[in-house]
Amino acid sequence: MAAVKPSGSKRLASAQARRNQLIMATIKCIAQKGLSGVTMADITTEAGLSLGIVNLHFQSKEKLLIETLRYISDEYRSGLDKIFDDPKKTTAEKITAHIRYDFSRKIVDRNKLAVWFAFWGETKSRPTYLAICADYIADIASNLTQLFARLKAEGNYDTVDPELTCVCYTALADGLWLDLLVTPKGLKPNQAYNVAMHYLATQFPEHFQA
Repeated sequence: MAAVKPSGSKRLASAQARRNQLIMATIKCIAQKGLSGVTMADITTEAGLSLGIVNLHFQSKEKLLIETLRYISDEYRSGLDKIFDDPKKTTAEKITAHIRYDFSRKIVDRNKLAVWFAFWGETKSRPTYLAICADYIADIASNLTQLFARLKAEGNYDTVDPELTCVCYTALADGLWLDLLVTPKGLKPNQAYNVAMHYLATQFPEHFQA
């Protein structure tokens, strides 16, 4: 009896599963050794796959690194898009959900945080990394600024500058992420969330409490 060949959809699913397996292994290896220190051997060992499989799906280490950056940026953006596009949430609820998402276990996973900072540190000399990071940062900042502008109008917060509020929150969130990475026994995700909400309470006191 002839062997039954897998359908096109099953082969595609299998290929995507392998790609994700390699990306997950890359995230872990970068977190342990940094971008410059990680090797293809590290990644294949962590993934439990052969070098030939890596070359089949990504052709080179650099392409694998780029796809890893795209993966974590797309994952982050996708989660926030669901919040921004939720018709059932009020403006204030969307902002709160955004902050809660930023400090959720999915986002502040220490391996992912280490990868974020590793790539950000290389953006000055790597135009491709810079383009990917700049694209998702601009998209998210635009959406968050719009939410702040809506809440300003809804609450008659005449002195609030939505763009400045977005810049301040983003800088605060980045600093809190760094603290969560380097002092895991100090700052906790729920504490970081409370710090961020404390800042928003200074801008929108009728909607958020410190």
